[in-house]
Amino acid sequence: MVFLAITPAGLVEAIRLAGSANPVWCGADAITEEDFAENAAGNVTRFDYSLLKPDQAQAIAGALITIEEHHPGERVWVEHDGAL
Repeated sequence: MVFLAITPAGLVEAIRLAGSANPVWCGADAITEEDFAENAAGNVTRFDYSLLKPDQAQAIAGALITIEEHHPGERVWVEHDGAL
């Protein structure tokens, strides 16, 4: 299973749920480039663009295509709390 986090809180939760066995991907809004370089777990991949854009659905769709390329056939859990 692959996790896609969109916000900082979602990233913290995704990392906790994923453990060390499952990959976590996140957008640039979830963690700064500096914090990612210093603190991200080895199973976290950071997109260099925001997933909280005005065209959020399109940004997430693109992210899911990229994740599928790297993890073919894997189920992807996407952060969504209704307020995004």
